[in-house]
Amino acid sequence: MTDQGKGVAYGFAAYGLWGLFPIYFILFERSDALEVVAHRALWSLVFCAILLTVLRQWGSLRTVLADRRTTASLAVAGILIVVNWSTYVFAVLAGHTLETALGYFINPLAVAALGIIFLGERLRPMQKAAVGFGVASVAVMVIAYGQVPWVALVLALSFGTYSLVKKVAGRSVGAVAGLAVETGAVAPLALGFIAYLAITGQSTATGGYGALLTTTGIVTAIPLLLFAAAARRVSMVTIAILQYIAPIGQFLLGWLYFGEPMPLSRWVGFGLVWVAVALFVGDAVLVTRRRRTGIF
Repeated sequence: MTDQGKGVAYGFAAYGLWGLFPIYFILFERSDALEVVAHRALWSLVFCAILLTVLRQWGSLRTVLADRRTTASLAVAGILIVVNWSTYVFAVLAGHTLETALGYFINPLAVAALGIIFLGERLRPMQKAAVGFGVASVAVMVIAYGQVPWVALVLALSFGTYSLVKKVAGRSVGAVAGLAVETGAVAPLALGFIAYLAITGQSTATGGYGALLTTTGIVTAIPLLLFAAAARRVSMVTIAILQYIAPIGQFLLGWLYFGEPMPLSRWVGFGLVWVAVALFVGDAVLVTRRRRTGIF
């Protein structure tokens, strides 16, 4: 298999696992979303420490920590990803898997908007049309349901802002070292919350169920490491296409497995966002082809 082929396989595996996350997190129905996320952050840090030891990469972590600006950026990223995780777990446990799928379909559009606002980037015509369809999708759902799809918007904006912060932090930060700093920034709060639940008798982390909660660290880290391996081997266009595997999987699970309702208004809303996705990916493919041929 070629290096690019391996990259596609790694990317497919990463996004495929993220697409199956609702089935995994529904196992924690007896817990509050914040308790699940606290364990997820804490055990992710433990798993990163094990990986840094096995891979002998503690030096890379020390290099990151020596740069205060990068460390601060990753700490902010840690807070943002916890907001994202908490919203996601809450939504899955509350039976809103379809709305999580909508959030991750909208995410690339949110990233583009943040790039314009904070990095001075400019949208090409097809990208502008994609953002327009994304806004229309949200508007349809607001009108149909009489309320803002907060879960989808918080997921899209929190992960979009997380992506922006990671870009500012620099691509030189390794996946394991970066995740270690991010989770390390929130680990004291996570540990404190877990201790509080245990002292007050509210903890659900007992027996075999408690052991199951420890697996959240591995489940969190593995897709991120697969994604890092993919990103080093394939183009951004390929990543842009692969990233939609996750929300497609979440959509199918929410609709077919969990049996969440899909009224006409929701079909229209998803239809509009899928048009946005097609325009977004199509633009990326066209631009890449033009650059390869030297035609602009």
